[in-house]
Amino acid sequence: MTAAERREVIEIAASEVFSEHGYHGASIDAIARRSGVSAPVVYDHFRSKRELHRSLLERHFGALRALWREQLGGDEPAGVRVARAIDAWFGYVQQHPYAWRMLFRDPTGDPAIEAIHREVAAASRAAALPLLAPERSAQAIAGAGDPVAMDMLWEVFRASLQGLALWWYDHQEVPRERVVAMAMNALWIGLERAGAGELWPTSAPAPAGP
Repeated sequence: MTAAERREVIEIAASEVFSEHGYHGASIDAIARRSGVSAPVVYDHFRSKRELHRSLLERHFGALRALWREQLGGDEPAGVRVARAIDAWFGYVQQHPYAWRMLFRDPTGDPAIEAIHREVAAASRAAALPLLAPERSAQAIAGAGDPVAMDMLWEVFRASLQGLALWWYDHQEVPRERVVAMAMNALWIGLERAGAGELWPTSAPAPAGP
């Protein structure tokens, strides 16, 4: 194998081991055995377990973000593109069950590791927000140029989809299309009505710009 191919094998094995045993229960020796290499070979690619864990978080968050970018593009109606993106998102977590648990269901109890998780998630969020901001229905809800409102709207999406993904992890007999339909019914209908001008009234003023 090339170095890149071996690194890929190690990352796939590490995703499995971290998911099965958690951060603290996973060891470089176990990851090496699952990869079919020796521990020194793992260290040739990653200086520490912490670096390997961070690399996996960045890999999987990046892959999910790329799905949004790819699926939301195009000239089709927004509902078509959003449904396609949500289906692709759930398709990824279905095809990568170890990443699923690692990203959304693996509290480590270690402040340093959880800080890394928050840092990587925040960077992914910052990169993903521009994908949502141009959507007309999103602007109808959050308003143009209101980063706080757009951040809240993204949190609604993130929390809803990740929560549903965790539920699905324990109910994998439910077909993916049914999960996607639930997400669309809960999320898209509200976006569509907002895009048509129907908003819940609020007395809270929008924050002043910089």
